[in-house]
Amino acid sequence: MYSRIGPLLFRLDPEIAHKLTLHALRSAGKFPPSNWFLQQFYKAPPKPVQAFGLTFKNPLGLAAGWDKNAVAIQGLSALGFGHVEVGTVTPQPQPGNPRPRVFRLLEDEAVVNRLGFPSKGAAYVERQISRIGKQRSVIVGINLGKNKDTPLEEAANDYLELMRRFMFYADYLTVNISSPNTVGLRRLQGREMLEQLLSAIQKERENISLGRGGNAPILVKISPDLNTEELDEAVGIILDKGMDGIIATNTTLAREGLKSKYQGEAGGLSGRPLAAGSEAVLRQVVKRVNGKIPIISVGGIMHPDDAKKRLALGASLVQCYTGLVYRGPGLIQQIVKSL
Repeated sequence: MYSRIGPLLFRLDPEIAHKLTLHALRSAGKFPPSNWFLQQFYKAPPKPVQAFGLTFKNPLGLAAGWDKNAVAIQGLSALGFGHVEVGTVTPQPQPGNPRPRVFRLLEDEAVVNRLGFPSKGAAYVERQISRIGKQRSVIVGINLGKNKDTPLEEAANDYLELMRRFMFYADYLTVNISSPNTVGLRRLQGREMLEQLLSAIQKERENISLGRGGNAPILVKISPDLNTEELDEAVGIILDKGMDGIIATNTTLAREGLKSKYQGEAGGLSGRPLAAGSEAVLRQVVKRVNGKIPIISVGGIMHPDDAKKRLALGASLVQCYTGLVYRGPGLIQQIVKSL
């Protein structure tokens, strides 16, 4: 199916193509006959995995950024994912960065984006997820980010506001401090700021748990561009503050070895060129974590062998995004069947 539709989508602006695909999946997911058809067409055997106190029907998930506003969870679930991470969600609506802001690097099987957390805001996402309620048949994570105009010194307030709102809707929460497309955001991975942020999150979770009982696992998503010392420090703080898992990695600012004319565009690079860097970070994180908390590996997973390698390296789960752009939704079934 994608062999016919994919070339047509590639003739369109990347962001327009994405919106059309998202709308189609949203509509298909809400209409029972089309939802059933997707489930049958992309059906894969169950490969259950335990992580973060949750049972995932298989190890493959959709990375954050694809469904930013949680509008197509049912359709995405029908494609066979074991989990879907929506967002990044910001407390208040914001448009993101000016267009054009997404570029396909065809020769490199990559994408550069500088979207900058476009979001309809937390209230909108909450309505979308609450409408689905218990009808959802997939684990849903919510990726949390700060608004662009929130000073870094006040960033914790945005994350805490989102925690309070979504702790009872999400199966897990992800603290996104590693996107390269919001000015200054990655400074939150530094020792002092990271300690302050995760201390505040840790305390707020304790308050929520004591009050209303919400205790969704909290994960932290890290950058592939940290050096060895920075990565070791960040993982140490994540462990010390009692976070439940790590997602490695976000997109990269690196541009080595690219062929496309778009290689100089500002933004985060994803896809095949990110694979080696993401694997290197995964190896270091696995060693540093030493089995204490689970790890989700994402970045450059374009083929079933890529997913198998990440799991063999020590990841509990994997996520894909750009692989879907170049391989289509059939990649999900191929990966799950191969595991």
